Amino acid sequence: MQRHGPGTTAAPRMRVTGLLLLVAHLLTVGWLTLRPRSVPWVPAANLRPLATIRAELAHGVTWEAVGHLGGPVLLLAPLGVLLPLSAGRLNVSPLVSLTRTVFAGAMIALAIELLQSGVPGRVPDVDAVLLNTLGVALVHLLVVPGARSRLRRRYEEPGGATPRIPRVGLAPQADALSGGRTYL
Repeated sequence: MQRHGPGTTAAPRMRVTGLLLLVAHLLTVGWLTLRPRSVPWVPAANLRPLATIRAELAHGVTWEAVGHLGGPVLLLAPLGVLLPLSAGRLNVSPLVSLTRTVFAGAMIALAIELLQSGVPGRVPDVDAVLLNTLGVALVHLLVVPGARSRLRRRYEEPGGATPRIPRVGLAPQADALSGGRTYL
């Protein structure tokens, strides 16, 4: 098995698996959110942040409100793991990883909402973008740092890596056979 040092990527199988799962998840999300619905009435588009969330919570925290708010949180939540998995980086700053993943999740959520504006029976909602992004961030924070830590320990060589000469890849040779020794 190939060993990985700082700045390298995870095993190619892991990246390919992540990419396949990412594509499958995005196709499923697209099918769920971009199908036309035949409904007699649709509400107006919500372009005011937190308006839908406040309206749901104004009725009290019930199972219906949890379902209406939890659905968008869970819809894109797997992206919190699938995006870093498909990138395959093991040694990356947790903050940089979180920022990249949340930004990509927010852009995917925004693209879905913009595409919904042209689908009959679907209405764009800015709060769905916020809730989708929240789900991506929560799953990333809960899963990715621990998983990366375990993978780094798994791929780490016992005793550390041998120092190498840059651009050549050879270990430095000791001057053990030199006849001219000086002791100062």
